[in-house]
Amino acid sequence: MNMYSVVPNANVSAWLVKLENVAPEKEYKSEDEAITAAKQMAEENKPSMLKVMDKNHNVVSEERYLD
Repeated sequence: MNMYSVVPNANVSAWLVKLENVAPEKEYKSEDEAITAAKQMAEENKPSMLKVMDKNHNVVSEERYLD
């Protein structure tokens, strides 16, 4: 299962979409943009899971995308 996450950068000036907790796939100016992009990536690469983290890296939402 692919694991995607949306996390803020160190100073919360941008949001990152990461795959499997490795290097970011892409950086976005807003959290909403990052979440939208991550949902699309997760949907296109099922089965997958998406976790959205807050500035303290606590999970605030979690979604599963299954075949």
